[in-house]
Amino acid sequence: WSPGGMPTCKGESLGGKVTYDICEVSPGPHLNMIIGANGTGKSSIVCAICLGLAGKPAFMGRADKVGFFVKRGCSKGMVEIELFRTSGNLVITREIDVAKNQSSWFINKKSTTQKVVEEQVAALNIQVGNLCQFLPQDKVGEFAKLSKIELLEATEKSIGPPEMHRYHCELKNFREKEKQLETSCKEKTEYLEKMIQRNERYKQDVERFYERKRHLDLIEMLEAKRPWVEYENVRQEYEEVKLARDRAKEEVRKLKEGQIPMTRRIEEIEKQRHVLEARIKEKATDIKETSQKCKQKQDIIERKDKQIEELQQALTVKQNEEHDRQRRISNTRKMIEDLQNELKSAENCENLQPQIDAITNDLRRVQDEKALCEGEVIDKRGEKESLEKERKSVGDNIVRFDNLMNQKEDKLRQRYRDTYDAVLWLRNNRDKFKQRVCEPIMLTINMKDNKNAKYIENHISSNDLRAFVFESQEDMEVFLKEIRDNKKLRVNAVIAPKSSYADKAPSRSLNELKQYGFFSYLRELFDAPDPVMSFLCCHYHIHEVPVGTERTRERIERVIQETRLKQMYTAEEKYVVKTSFYSNKVISSNTSLKVAQFLTVTVDLEQRRHLEEQKLQAVEAGLIALCERNKHLEHKDNELRQKKKELLERKTKKRQLEQKISSKLGRYLSAYLGRGICTSLHIQKVDLILQNTTVISEQNKLESDYMAASSQLRVSEQHFIELDESRQRLLQKCKELMKRARQVCNLGAEQTVPQEYQTAFQDLPNTLDEIDALLTEERSRASCFTGLNPTVVEEYTKREEEIEQLTEELKIKKVELDKYKENISQVKERWLNPLKELVEKINEKFSNFFSSMQCAGEVDLHTENEEDYDKYGIRIRVKFRSSTQLHELTPHHQSGGERSVSTMLYLMALQELNRCPFRVVDEINQGMDPINERRVFEMVVNTACKENTSQYFFITPKLLQNLPYSEKMTVLFVYNGPHMLEPNRWNLKAFQRRRRRITFTQPSQ
Repeated sequence: WSPGGMPTCKGESLGGKVTYDICEVSPGPHLNMIIGANGTGKSSIVCAICLGLAGKPAFMGRADKVGFFVKRGCSKGMVEIELFRTSGNLVITREIDVAKNQSSWFINKKSTTQKVVEEQVAALNIQVGNLCQFLPQDKVGEFAKLSKIELLEATEKSIGPPEMHRYHCELKNFREKEKQLETSCKEKTEYLEKMIQRNERYKQDVERFYERKRHLDLIEMLEAKRPWVEYENVRQEYEEVKLARDRAKEEVRKLKEGQIPMTRRIEEIEKQRHVLEARIKEKATDIKETSQKCKQKQDIIERKDKQIEELQQALTVKQNEEHDRQRRISNTRKMIEDLQNELKSAENCENLQPQIDAITNDLRRVQDEKALCEGEVIDKRGEKESLEKERKSVGDNIVRFDNLMNQKEDKLRQRYRDTYDAVLWLRNNRDKFKQRVCEPIMLTINMKDNKNAKYIENHISSNDLRAFVFESQEDMEVFLKEIRDNKKLRVNAVIAPKSSYADKAPSRSLNELKQYGFFSYLRELFDAPDPVMSFLCCHYHIHEVPVGTERTRERIERVIQETRLKQMYTAEEKYVVKTSFYSNKVISSNTSLKVAQFLTVTVDLEQRRHLEEQKLQAVEAGLIALCERNKHLEHKDNELRQKKKELLERKTKKRQLEQKISSKLGRYLSAYLGRGICTSLHIQKVDLILQNTTVISEQNKLESDYMAASSQLRVSEQHFIELDESRQRLLQKCKELMKRARQVCNLGAEQTVPQEYQTAFQDLPNTLDEIDALLTEERSRASCFTGLNPTVVEEYTKREEEIEQLTEELKIKKVELDKYKENISQVKERWLNPLKELVEKINEKFSNFFSSMQCAGEVDLHTENEEDYDKYGIRIRVKFRSSTQLHELTPHHQSGGERSVSTMLYLMALQELNRCPFRVVDEINQGMDPINERRVFEMVVNTACKENTSQYFFITPKLLQNLPYSEKMTVLFVYNGPHMLEPNRWNLKAFQRRRRRITFTQPSQ
């Protein structure tokens, strides 16, 4: 027995065409031929096998409910099947409840579930739902109807290795998932490409947006750093002023300390002078008294003269000596006279002290004036520095005007690159032209008001806006030959009229049109060089086209009828009025004005020229005047000091002369009067006067020095006060700048500058000039990025994230797809090669069977696409006549007998290869002609009765005569009718003995 073979099959209360209560079948291990008349219940055995092995009622094709297979009138039915198993036979029992249409399951008399039974049956490779293994009577016709795919699946399950069908299912699943992944990858790839293409369209706008954002971020950082740089500059200036203030304070302190001994000395000299003057007065009194006494003495002397005469004789002796003495006295007197004369000349300037004091006062006043002048010089220098800053601001304005011009050139470069290149060439080659050549009109026009630019751009064509204007035809030909022919640039050029139209008066005064709301002609809205203005007046009549307001539009019909203007502009529309040539009717048309694009940037050339010519002449002149004044004061100061020096020298010289006179006079008096008391007093007085003069001179010198030191001290104190005020002002400014800088960076009072700001500040300029220049440049660049929509950037960013996500998903999908392809390759190799070998074996058996019947047949593995594993199938092609070709087995092409033969032979081809425990074929020989039926029967006997073949159930209602039989066959006869014995009375052995006796007695008869 093969594992899964069926030693016994028992059924109770089963119903067929003719029903019976109980039936027990004991088949053999090889071919079991069940034969019986129609209606005896052969198919009931087949149904019992199917139902007992957990098959579905639909497998038999007779009923859809299990209760219908129970004998009519019975409420229950039972099927019991014994299956061979090396470890011990398996007895499966199924009890059917008709009323509930339910079944109870038992394995080896133990209750179980249908699922467990199905698992046990499947473990023995029993497939009652497989037509290649279990072919009921009502399903015979359906075998030919099996598609190639279904036939392959049934064959795999029937004779293939256990893993073959599983591999096939895996391949189909893998292939299905592979298709899904391929479709998904394709869809995602297409969607990703669309997303990338869509993002590419907006990439430039996004880059421009981020470029603008970078400029704005840089502007924000520059604006954040600027207060810090300004604070740092003011802080450094504060530190410098504070240092200078400290130095000035120290200088004032030293000057004050230096004046203290001088003041003390002046006070001492003043006291000394008062003492000397008091002593001089005392000596003068003594001299006066002494003079009176001398006069009395002189009277006495005169009285004694007589006595002297008497003594003349005595004196004659000494006359010679006296003569010599007189000569010396005369010489001395002469010398004294000379000195007195000189002293008189000096006494003309006797009162020098008032002059010295006046000069000192003048000198002090000059020094004060000089200090004020120096203060004014400092102020002027500060004013000069502020004006220097203003001049720098003027320079920045000039740069800004240049940037505005650059903006116009940038717009020209972006829109008309060839024209921009031609402008650059023209600027470098103006010497090649004889007369004036104007750059494109859009560059030379300067709007007086930007809001009026739309009128000019709507009135002048874009071709002429970017056209070069020439005064000479020859110049234009040279230009076009170089630009168009040599450089291949597409540019436009026009010639200005020979006679200028620039100043041509309009045909109607603007005052007449003001009542209609017109405020200007087009020509008055902008400035342009004379050739350009002349060209526009000549060709576009800009001096004749008025510009109105909303008021003009409101009364436009009246304007058209009364003014008869050919062209006019309102606030937002352009009107063109024509007169019909045929009907003489007035026809007007209006168009909305387009937004200006090129002329919105205005450069005031007059202001620019004024700014370029503006200088610091007034300040320079004032500064020069102050310097000259300072030099004059220095010169005057030097003159006064020289004059004071000369007076002091004269005063000193006078004192020296007085000293000499006193000396000589002393000698004279000494010689003339002797060493009298009066002479002594005079000498003392002279000494006191000389001492007083010396003291006064020293006092004057000290006072002069003190005044100079005081003047210097006042200047230093004033300088100190100014520095201190400047320090206070700078300190307050520092605090304000620090507060402003913290506000710009959103910092609290105690917070430090964040690291990100510090890092960003390191890459930025460190001076205000560089920061302001860079700010201006960045603002100009940022202003060039117009018309950018943040929504586009958000959508672009969202799409970028989606693209990144899709790319990652696509990558994962591709990895998964590669994995599935690898799995498919591996499983395909394990499935397809054994399958091809199996089909080849089936084909060999099948072809041999057909050859033995003098027919042809073959079996092959068919597929349209090698990768579509769910489309693989087994194709059966047969030929029953030599004159025909092989045709695929179908329900329509072959006859019923031919289909039965083909089916039977295919099943026989599977028999030797089969790994299933048994095979059931029910009445497949119906419809065969006798020849084919005999041939098929022989093949079934020969094949099914071989060693190591599975159990085979062949059910038929009839048999031909003289068929070959095998010892290994088991023939099961099914009898049913009114004269049948009871099952318990049937004795098979007795029947066999009687059968043998009949057989043995027949020859003797």
